[in-house]
Amino acid sequence: MIKRLMLSGAVLVLVAATRAPNSPDRLTVHEWGTFTTVAGQDGRATPWLPLDGPTDLPCFVEHFQNLRLVKIAPGMEQPVSYADTRAKLWAKVRMETPVIYLYGPQRDVNVSVRFPRGWMTEWYPHAAVQQPWVTRATLAETNHTSVIVWNNVHLEPASKSSLPTGIGESHYYAARNTEATPLRVGNQSEKFLFYRGVADFDIPLSATPTANGGVHLTNAGDRLSGVVLFERRGDRMGFRVLDTLGRDADIDAPSLNANLGQLRAQLEQELLRAGLYGREATAMLDTWRDSWFEEGLRVFYVVPRRSVDAILPLTVQPTPDSVARVFVGRMEVITPRDLQTVDRAVTTNDSTLLRPYGRFLGAIADRLLASTPNADKANRIRRVTDAALATYVRRADRCE
Repeated sequence: MIKRLMLSGAVLVLVAATRAPNSPDRLTVHEWGTFTTVAGQDGRATPWLPLDGPTDLPCFVEHFQNLRLVKIAPGMEQPVSYADTRAKLWAKVRMETPVIYLYGPQRDVNVSVRFPRGWMTEWYPHAAVQQPWVTRATLAETNHTSVIVWNNVHLEPASKSSLPTGIGESHYYAARNTEATPLRVGNQSEKFLFYRGVADFDIPLSATPTANGGVHLTNAGDRLSGVVLFERRGDRMGFRVLDTLGRDADIDAPSLNANLGQLRAQLEQELLRAGLYGREATAMLDTWRDSWFEEGLRVFYVVPRRSVDAILPLTVQPTPDSVARVFVGRMEVITPRDLQTVDRAVTTNDSTLLRPYGRFLGAIADRLLASTPNADKANRIRRVTDAALATYVRRADRCE
């Protein structure tokens, strides 16, 4: 009986921890986001073009320059092809959809986020963004810092203001489905502060494919939790879970007999354990319901809070009563199977084989080019994959 009561108490504590606060005078800040990287030949994060794909954002979201590229300095020639674009604007990390939720009474709040070695590329509501022009010189620098500032964020608990919408569907809207306090910046209303960016910092995790179809993981940083190896091939998917990762581990290839509901339940558990409220975790999973679970092999993990604070120093005034920052690392693993499929598509000029790879096609093509001494074949790889990437972008762009 005692054990049953203790267990019931633990469950009640867990349930309570996943609910939004109902205190009328406390200020609570919660944030979630994703750091997306691609594993190179050595398993470490390699440069790629994180902005190679189409925008999936509503047209009211503000951009550094336009829908696909960060700002080009005056006098720097515009790229003439997607291969040229990749050569100019490579980065190691795509910081995807951080959203900052505020819970509290009616008041004004100032929020700023610094991004060492990164650039802010999209945001909403309107913010003051300070960062260097993107040139060949600044791309090579490691000491620049971008800053995004929202001053006078007015919390409006009783607000009935309508929120902006755009044409067509977007992953953006799912993030609104929480109990967060509505807010207003100037004349722009929203349920959160949103921003994205690209960066060139190193991450501690490396992932290399193993002969049996799994991965070997090496971690040079703090212990990682919630490590999930996920694979999808066509309509079949599977995953394996590693509760914690110290220095290194091998994870066998997952059996492709799982379903999306099982995977969502596992990831939701990790997000709740890391500190999100229940509806926040659901909103995050709904936001990435397509992108996280697309074709390929990838590793998910919860980024340690200390690392998040170092990568993205956050300042909120007045000082919040509590803060949770839950970021998921996503590392895309290019497998021999992926390389063979793209190579076959290039040889047969079969663009249908390339479509499932989406924005990661450029990284796979770059890997093929690195191992292709034949100039004619290299030119064919560039031509076929450039055409596929251009079609991919045009198919989904809505704001041009």
